[in-house]
Amino acid sequence: MSGKYNTVILDIEGTTTPISFVHDVLFPYVRERAEEFLNQNWDSPELQQYVELLRGQAKQDTQEGNTPAVEIPKSEESDKNTIISAILTNIYWQMDQDRKIGALKNFQGYMWKTGYQIGELKGVVYDDVVPALERWSRDGMAIYIYSSGSVPAQKLLFGYSDKGDLLHFFQGHFDTTVGLKTEVESYERIAKEIGKSPKDILFVSDNVKEIVAADQVGYFTAIADRPGNAPLDNEAREKFKVVRSFDEL
Repeated sequence: MSGKYNTVILDIEGTTTPISFVHDVLFPYVRERAEEFLNQNWDSPELQQYVELLRGQAKQDTQEGNTPAVEIPKSEESDKNTIISAILTNIYWQMDQDRKIGALKNFQGYMWKTGYQIGELKGVVYDDVVPALERWSRDGMAIYIYSSGSVPAQKLLFGYSDKGDLLHFFQGHFDTTVGLKTEVESYERIAKEIGKSPKDILFVSDNVKEIVAADQVGYFTAIADRPGNAPLDNEAREKFKVVRSFDEL
């Protein structure tokens, strides 16, 4: 496929990084440490910014009848323990629903940032990824990330990876603020923003619906068939290029 494109856009979960890292490491880290983290950092103005975002989301959810969401009281309305209990109720419920809500992702990212910085977390990247990044960079290709995880969370994973700091390989990062990954318009916006024609871009993801959307715009595409990823049906295998390693790209 090389030579047909000059830009590469990569998904993360199931593509550069095992799905198990997100579900077995990052998410449990938040569940297990959220209460302690909130208590230890309660007086931090930065934390309170994220609490306010959660508060706004909780209010919207309760107004829409989403249970077991409860409103998060303000400090002048209730004591610290009650507020923290309400926060935990909301974030645990949202995580149970696997929601891609900004307020939750921002809070998770804030917790992960601390975990990475103190060495409790380290991003996992497949062994074949770095050689591909080096090869694409030598060939003068621009490399971007497009993931449902927030841009700050993306940068933490690659900045504190088990392969070292990999951020210098990437010209930019995109998350769902540019649009949902299954929507054609998202890939049109990204191409426009980076100043590339869709026909010059390769998009790699484990999600067939995302690949279909990118394909409809005119991107080159490849499905990452990694251990632990959802099985691919024959239709997907026949229509799209499927790779088990970045060495095949």
